[in-house]
Amino acid sequence: MSTITAILTADEDGSLHLPLPSEFRHRRVKITATIEAADELPSRPQFSPQEETERREKALAAFRRLHERNPYREITDPVAWQREIRKGRPFSLF
Repeated sequence: MSTITAILTADEDGSLHLPLPSEFRHRRVKITATIEAADELPSRPQFSPQEETERREKALAAFRRLHERNPYREITDPVAWQREIRKGRPFSLF
């Protein structure tokens, strides 16, 4: 048995999608749900079209600067690099 606490946003048709831990993905599962409003959660901030444009431009400028610096230029084998930095830490979403 596993307990999952999640705050989900309903799709337009009213359905909810709950990602399951890998050990439950290819088998039948029993789900008990409690539905309550999560109104106290902060909503996504709303920006004016001009603010959205400014935010997008700032983000693009930051990505351009990062691209110019090329921080990963010394990595010749990405797979070996990932294995090295993950040593001792299993990669898992759950």
